Amino acid sequence: MNVNELHAKLIAAARKHPPSEQVPYAFEKRILSHISGRPAPNIWALWGRPLWQAALSCVAITVVCGLWSYGSRPKPDSAESFSQDFEAAVFAPMGEHIEDAW
Repeated sequence: MNVNELHAKLIAAARKHPPSEQVPYAFEKRILSHISGRPAPNIWALWGRPLWQAALSCVAITVVCGLWSYGSRPKPDSAESFSQDFEAAVFAPMGEHIEDAW
């Protein structure tokens, strides 16, 4: 619907029906003063709640990852074989002859 037509129809309907005398004295002034008296929204408060929710979700993810890494740590009997495998991998090139490498 056309906005201008709607506006014209509403204005015409309002002119056909004059305001009632039952409206309290200075009602519109009280409403306007109430609306203008509202404080401005606090920007930090608007950002505070989502940031705390994000922080709590990050803590939850950290705890889940910590539990997962704790549960998947190497067993004590495989730790010795890991150290031996690591040592063999690090010192393996030293067993070769340097002349053969060049």
